[in-house]
Amino acid sequence: MTTQTVRSGLPALIALLAALGPVGARETAGAAASSALQGEASGAPVSCPAPPAGSDIASVVRYLASDELEGRLAGSAGERCAGDYLAAAFQRLGLEPAGENGTYFQEVPLASAMNPHAPQGTGRNVIARLEGRDPALRDEFIVIGAHYDHLGRGGFGSLAPETDAVHNGADDNASGVAALLAIAERLAANPPARSVIFIAFTGEEVGLLGSAHYTAHPAAPLERTRAMLNLDMVGRLGEGPLIVYGTGTAAEWDGILDTAASAAGVELARKEDGYGPSDHTSFYLKDIPVLHFFTNTHDDYHRPSDDWERIDVQGIERVVAVAEAAARAVADRPAALTLRRGVGTPPSASQNRGYGAYLGSIPDYTPAERGVRVAGVREGSPADLAGLQAGDVIVGFDDQEIADIYAMTEALRARKPGDTVRIRVLREGKEITVTAVLGQRGG
Repeated sequence: MTTQTVRSGLPALIALLAALGPVGARETAGAAASSALQGEASGAPVSCPAPPAGSDIASVVRYLASDELEGRLAGSAGERCAGDYLAAAFQRLGLEPAGENGTYFQEVPLASAMNPHAPQGTGRNVIARLEGRDPALRDEFIVIGAHYDHLGRGGFGSLAPETDAVHNGADDNASGVAALLAIAERLAANPPARSVIFIAFTGEEVGLLGSAHYTAHPAAPLERTRAMLNLDMVGRLGEGPLIVYGTGTAAEWDGILDTAASAAGVELARKEDGYGPSDHTSFYLKDIPVLHFFTNTHDDYHRPSDDWERIDVQGIERVVAVAEAAARAVADRPAALTLRRGVGTPPSASQNRGYGAYLGSIPDYTPAERGVRVAGVREGSPADLAGLQAGDVIVGFDDQEIADIYAMTEALRARKPGDTVRIRVLREGKEITVTAVLGQRGG
């Protein structure tokens, strides 16, 4: 999952990409398999670690989150190896290449005016297509996606910014990619009525670059794309609940999710907002109903400790059951979903001002009626020193009300390191006030 700051420049970024015009012509989907697995390679040849023998969820996560892939930074050799592995997986499932020139790959420029920290060069989206079984509906599409890039050896975006170590991104987002492949395998065994586009996005961590590029240069017409399902950080379900964003973007989502969750025995926490710091935002900005499946943040988020050993594989399997059922329901229903526009707070370029001061609380993204629930605090952080605890709900900074994570982000951006702030929190049903001296990020 990308950072809140980078995501906020999306509208201008998407407009810029749209102005660039289409990327080169696409050959037929029946191109030779060897050609389909070769992108428009740039730079020196890359030597990749041997892929795992198994294709199960645990094997996929372990490979993508291995030290040998060096954190899969967009445009890096590790990202390229991961992309080759995913293209081979799509081919193994019998999915058609849907990238450029008869391949599974779509080149994505990474330099970004919205994010000066974005790497130079190009990354690659990995795209495949499953033909729908119904001749009357197979020219309509749903998109199922997950980003496969991460932070490399840290630096920008890392919550351990002074640590030079591989950030393996097992939960963020090897877990989502493993779920994507599992869903693809299930749908390929019994294709739905509509066609399905599967996408492993690059550049999510530096500003949703891969999904923004795709929506400007789609493999299937956006006007015939009926929904987008996004899997980002789905590897820590545990006792749940499974958080689902975007439930307000179509009138039918709640009913579809009721059925899917009941069949899988999974508790859901629903959030109507169609915007957020992940790739579904790029599609909702194009008036496509979206869902984002997410199992919440944790202490290892954007740190070197986000490793494969901490992944809840059985939890991913339960997420897959819910997401596959939802995807199949949309792909098989005779009518398109009923879009609801403008649900939530869209990103704006005026928000793209950096993170501001540092508090050190870890937000719990389970929807709350008011405020921001705290999942934990960083040891030694201003939040820790002020006495904030897991389970607290932050409802105010000084005299400013904190309605949600966006308001809290803006409140921190408006303050500077060294500022003292009175933080109003709900704790066990009572409102109390603690005082924090805000810190410097990365300090």
